[in-house]
Formats: sequence, structure tokens, C-alpha cells
Amino acid sequence: MTLAHSEIRVELREVRLSNMPQELLDISPKATVPVLHLPDGTLFEQSLDIMHWALLIADPQQWLVDDSASLELIRQNDEDFKPLLDAYKYADRFPQLSQLQHRNGAEYFLRQLEARLRQHRFLVSERKTITDVAIMPFIRQFAGVEPQWFERCEYAGVRGWLNRQIDSDLFQSVMSKTAFWQPGDDVVYSIPQGD
Repeated sequence: MTLAHSEIRVELREVRLSNMPQELLDISPKATVPVLHLPDGTLFEQSLDIMHWALLIADPQQWLVDDSASLELIRQNDEDFKPLLDAYKYADRFPQLSQLQHRNGAEYFLRQLEARLRQHRFLVSERKTITDVAIMPFIRQFAGVEPQWFERCEYAGVRGWLNRQIDSDLFQSVMSKTAFWQPGDDVVYSIPQGD
């Protein structure tokens, strides 16, 4: 989303996680996505690093914020909430607790977001920032585990915030699927040539 927001044209290579192409493993042995490999050899292997890089190039709606509350919320998402989300999503891999218990554990973060969204339209202010864009994919995953429960749960503010982002033209524009990349395929760009 941030690359599209910044109008940065990149070559896209959709990969099958269960069958990583050797070309990806050659530049990034960690074998996770996303990866951004620049022509000068610079390699970004974390979503947040890619987002910061893009926003330093172009940030038309001023998403980039550098305050301690925003950074702490992103850290909590990445370090504290994400493991709980994984246990909830893949409860069969974490049988020491039930799926319900995993969900209950992860809800602490939703309560925190809900409290913030009672104060303003987005997580740190009245406008979207990098914080919203960094956290939204994880809340979207959380909502997708038990969608009927999420639609009825007490977190109406989180639900509205998530739906506004999912329904946005920007999000819809980046969610079009491309075929899994194979060596020799035609190049697919994030912004078509001529745009």
C-alpha cells in the first residue's frame, strides 16, 4: 500500500510461500516476504523498512510520523500481538490452549486500539498514518480467523477503522492478484508503464 501511496513503480514477483524461487533465496536467504531489492543492491526484508524507504521518497498525505506513541504501537503489534495472532490463526499448532483462549489473549491489543479509536478516526490522529498502514494487515488477518465473531464483537471502532481501509480505493488497487512468478515470465509492474 505504501509503495502505491508513494507512486513508486516496482517490479512485482508474487511467490508461492511453499515453493520459494531460488532467485529469491539467492538475494534473501531468510525466505520470508516481502523483500525489496533495489538496483544498487540495497535489500529491505521488513515491511516497515520498505514503508519508511518509500515514504522518505514521496509522502503525499504525510503518513510518516516519528513519535514515540506511534513507534511503540507498531512495536507492540509486531512483537507482542503478532505471535498471539499466529497462535489464534493456527491454533492446531499451539494445542496448549484452545483457539478461544488464544483469541482472548490477543484481544488485549484490540482493546487498546478500540480505546485509541474512541479518541480519533485513526490510530494516532484524525488522519491515516504509517501506524494504521503497518497494523491494518494484522487486524485484517485477525478478523479473518472467525469473521462472523468479528462482525458481532464489541470492537466496533476497530471494525469500522478496518473496513474503511479495506474499502479504500488505494487498498483495492493493490489487492489485485498476479500469477506466481517463474523465471522467464514477463515483467509485471506495480504501476503499469505509461501511468
